[in-house]
Amino acid sequence: MTGVRYHAADGIGRITLARPEASNAVDLPTASSLGEAVRAAVADPDVRVILIDAEGPRFCAGGDVAAMAAADDKPAAVRELATTFDAALRELDAAEKPVVAVVRGAVAGAGLGIILACDLVVAAQSTKLLTAYTSVGITPDCGVSWLLPRAVGQQRALELVLTGRPLSADDAQAWGLVTTVVEDAALETAAEEVASRLAALSPFAAGQARRLIRSSWSATKAQSSEDEIRTVTEAISRVFS
Repeated sequence: MTGVRYHAADGIGRITLARPEASNAVDLPTASSLGEAVRAAVADPDVRVILIDAEGPRFCAGGDVAAMAAADDKPAAVRELATTFDAALRELDAAEKPVVAVVRGAVAGAGLGIILACDLVVAAQSTKLLTAYTSVGITPDCGVSWLLPRAVGQQRALELVLTGRPLSADDAQAWGLVTTVVEDAALETAAEEVASRLAALSPFAAGQARRLIRSSWSATKAQSSEDEIRTVTEAISRVFS
């Protein structure tokens, strides 16, 4: 893998963005490796929770603009990068395992797309969330235009995208983009505690609860209810088998 490290232990599949020298900006090899790591975590029956973190003081500065600018065919390069990264995030979104993001510093553009595909976000006090699209003349990608308004509402999503203003960790928590805020020195400990609690849950119950809630956006109430009935019936049979 290039730009990403993957390690599994104690029920936790840890995916680490590993380009700290580039503020973990996403280039094509990184996007491809992220998908590879997600598939490895999903396929491993011993992995009960997926944790995504990053090396260095910044979680992710977004897409690698320098790599885009250096491409001979810029539109083709951007399309390939966006398509590859979106595929990785879709696989993450579809995973029937809880996903935890652990963030500090800048969470921009593609980084925001990553945390929106996660279930719980543990953030250091130093975290700053920003869309970083229109300020450089581009538009949202990575599923942000679909996921962000569903997370914070349309008006707030438009404010973030159009103004590009950063959100502090505390504001991001108040808006529902972050679940836990801790001091920077306590970040790793807090993240391990959250991941360990999730790893101790029934894999079926945790995975199906995630699927039910995340899939509800594209389902009717009747469809969700039928899915719930079918799933809880199977869960009960597993509990009392």
